[in-house]
Amino acid sequence: MVSIFNNKEEIATDAANIFVAAAQNAIQQRGRFVVALTGGSSPVAIYKLLATPSYKAKIDWQSVFVFWGDERWLPLDEERSNAKMAYDCLLSHVDIPKSNIFPMYKEGVSAEDYALEYEKSIKSVTGEDGKFDLILLGMGDDGHTASLFPGQAVLQERDKWVSAYYLESQSMFRITLTAAIINRAKQIVVVTFGENKAHALNEVLYGDYNPEKYPTQLIKPLDGKLLFLTDQAATYIRE
Repeated sequence: MVSIFNNKEEIATDAANIFVAAAQNAIQQRGRFVVALTGGSSPVAIYKLLATPSYKAKIDWQSVFVFWGDERWLPLDEERSNAKMAYDCLLSHVDIPKSNIFPMYKEGVSAEDYALEYEKSIKSVTGEDGKFDLILLGMGDDGHTASLFPGQAVLQERDKWVSAYYLESQSMFRITLTAAIINRAKQIVVVTFGENKAHALNEVLYGDYNPEKYPTQLIKPLDGKLLFLTDQAATYIRE
């Protein structure tokens, strides 16, 4: 499903409302809400909105468990850290236990070893089914999502829930949820907007299936819902 908005402010409002509804429903039904956050610039307005008094009061943050979809293998106080952005915009403004937050970085271990540890952390919260209540994703203008970049071996991963690898084009390690775990989620929301995303979004939604080139095409929930939140600038009809 694709929802098209006039601007990114409208997208942020809709995404925040989806987040609140998913949290309330999960906490009411199962006593906890398990979410994976995304990084980059796209979710900043969403997180800031969720941190406002009127929004944060709608969620029992003591029952929220926060993971991430992917991360640059960088210290948590580094400006490019997805976790730092989420703390700055949201997590440091709500009453969530530190033990409920699982950043995708740890001092003193390798990215590959921490990927194994991170999968264990997910299982400790979700159980063996690995089902997130909500996963927020972005999409790059090359069609990547999380750290599932075009042409990388991680796109073929079917067993691991979390993978870490060295991304040559960025000269750094990345750690990411794989499509295998993302697609187990109850709800997946992809937030992408702007004219620079139009070509990739068009190919992901309407082009031939070629996930090696457009990895977001790998996102196909097993029994959950997939929603793209986008704007007019990123959307056009394929001829």
